[in-house]
Amino acid sequence: MQSDENIIRLCIKRDRRAQKILYERYADIFLGVCNRYAANIAEAEDILQEGFIKVFFHLQEFSGTGSFFNWMRRIMINTAITYYHKNLKYRYYDEIESMYDSPHTDAPDRYDFTREELLIVIQSLPPGYRMIFNLYAIEGYKHKEIAEMLEIDVNTSKSQYSRAKKMIRRKLDNMSRIAIRNNEKNE
Repeated sequence: MQSDENIIRLCIKRDRRAQKILYERYADIFLGVCNRYAANIAEAEDILQEGFIKVFFHLQEFSGTGSFFNWMRRIMINTAITYYHKNLKYRYYDEIESMYDSPHTDAPDRYDFTREELLIVIQSLPPGYRMIFNLYAIEGYKHKEIAEMLEIDVNTSKSQYSRAKKMIRRKLDNMSRIAIRNNEKNE
């Protein structure tokens, strides 16, 4: 297996085989990253493709200091943010009040959610909530950084994150109740 350094060197020279190796090595990982920001898998694949184009185009700018993986991850996240901004005018928005069809209550019992279930819940968030939740809770950015990236107020980032958490909690509580109810029926 070739090292990243060797593959990077070859990719800078526009070696198609090296580009394919780099893509195949990281595509699945970064598709997961892109999928957290996308409304569906097709959108995530579009973001991934745009991200890799940027990676190949700007590869000579990678200084070699720091993690190559993190450098590419940042490009993928920024591509997702750009994609979000470009398509913002085409998104459908519900009123915030309609998002809360039932008040938050504690789940009757504990239910362990799978990774897929959690991803589905996060992907069901409105696009703005999903973007901020992913950037803060998963990627580890501060609200100030998020505000700068998305060109919003810091307090908007904080309030959208808070609303996203409440919405996630409500959806997980509902899923938990349904799972517990189904388990009781099957017993």
